[in-house]
Amino acid sequence: MSGQSITDRITAAQHSVTGSAITKTVCKSTTHEIMGPKKKHLDYLIQCTNEMNVNIPQLADTLFERAINTSWVVVFKSLTATHHLMVYGNERFIQYLASRNTLFNLSNFLDKSGLQGYDMSTFIRRYSRYLNEKAVSYRQVAFDFTKVKRGSDGVMRTMNTEKLLKTIPIIQNQMDVLLDFNVNANELTNGVINAAFMLLFKDAIRLFAAYNEGIINLLEKYFDMKKVQCKEGLDIYKKFLTRMTRISEFLKVAEQVGIDRGDIPDLSQAPSSLLDALEQHLASLEGKKVKDSTAASRASTLSNAVSSLANTGISFTRVDEREKLAALEEEQSRLRALKEQRLLELQKNPSAATTDSTPISTVGGTIHSAPAIDLFSTPSSTNSTSKAANELLDLQPAFQQSLTPSATNTWGGFPASPTPQQPQNSQGLNVDFDSVFVFLHTLTLQDMGMTLNGQQAHKLVSNDLDSSLANLVGSNDLHWSQPGEKKLTGGNNWQPKTAPSTTWNPAAMVGLTLSQTFNPIGNGANINKTFLKSVWL
Repeated sequence: MSGQSITDRITAAQHSVTGSAITKTVCKSTTHEIMGPKKKHLDYLIQCTNEMNVNIPQLADTLFERAINTSWVVVFKSLTATHHLMVYGNERFIQYLASRNTLFNLSNFLDKSGLQGYDMSTFIRRYSRYLNEKAVSYRQVAFDFTKVKRGSDGVMRTMNTEKLLKTIPIIQNQMDVLLDFNVNANELTNGVINAAFMLLFKDAIRLFAAYNEGIINLLEKYFDMKKVQCKEGLDIYKKFLTRMTRISEFLKVAEQVGIDRGDIPDLSQAPSSLLDALEQHLASLEGKKVKDSTAASRASTLSNAVSSLANTGISFTRVDEREKLAALEEEQSRLRALKEQRLLELQKNPSAATTDSTPISTVGGTIHSAPAIDLFSTPSSTNSTSKAANELLDLQPAFQQSLTPSATNTWGGFPASPTPQQPQNSQGLNVDFDSVFVFLHTLTLQDMGMTLNGQQAHKLVSNDLDSSLANLVGSNDLHWSQPGEKKLTGGNNWQPKTAPSTTWNPAAMVGLTLSQTFNPIGNGANINKTFLKSVWL
């Protein structure tokens, strides 16, 4: 089976209709294609774990639902996607997995659709068991061993004796389950299991690095421990030697499948004399007869062992730095590719480089910005004809607007959108306040039912705003006339019926007329007192 199946396309279309982008991406990353999950889908899911408004339980449950599929491809890819989010996603994801009582229940999974399904089902069962153990380990120690700080001031190096003796067995259990994946180079035959193996390989390196630092801390404290602690510590060290042999075999498989030799750390085993020294020290605490050994010989043996294990830790650190540099170079190459693609698009369509709101052009890789116009700059002294036309608050009239009543496109007797004559210097801003005030004042008077005397425009004093406003305010040529009496419904012979309990006659208000002149602009405007009295009564 190759390519997306009909079921994959229908499922993606259903989630497109419902608007669930996360569920759609999970389905696309776990299709029936025999290849690892696509990087763009995994990157989107990683970004989702970093968003605070994303429902982490819903994301995890979607992956669990895909893991109960009958196809080994879908189940294997769902496990791989979950592992990827546990390693590279936000810590909230693995915290939620650690808080669950059950995770993947695939101990009896078997795909009987073909021979390849039988083979891959074995690795699916082992892989799911490791992911469950990884979540359980996080629940027990509240941190991920593959992400802890390492070095002389790291978590495992600075741990006290009691906590150290409880933590190292947890690492051992997780390491055992990881090594139980037990895959050979000739069994890595498809992209799905290869993607899972790469994640297991990186986990094995980081997990063993933390394991190695815990053993160094244990050896440094061994000769100061109590008898019970020494016995437990000696057992831990013996198991460590066994797991070092198994991890060496695991790294050989990684080298056979094409992983760069620089990405594989060198494991340096402690001298065998160290184990003898540890056993003799425990025997001496138990009261048994042992060979006489001086403190200097024990210190020398311990120093050599710690030095060998420290070299292994340095090798793991170099691998981590190499991986970080590779990731940084990959990101930089991606940014360069995006930049080159953008430059090619701009060269093909230069007009798309600038917009009305952003006058910036990046054609040819350079940024060209249009010079801004300084509204408060002084005009050049050589331009003698402009008469300070660039100043913002210039009150000189730049045009003479004709207020002819015979204009075709008029509103209230004046042009709706008068077009002034542009001055020679178009960079400046000229404001004719006389014309603006005449226009606005006329519109206001017409809205109130007034009529403007035709000679009002001639009373404006040229180039003198204060005098023009004074003439407008002091004008007594504006009159307001009361509209005619409105007849109420019921005909001409209709007579109002007055209630017996009141003497108010509404007909008195209808017959009122305003005999006084109303001047809304001038000072001392008079209003008929009879009119006000009738309104209030």
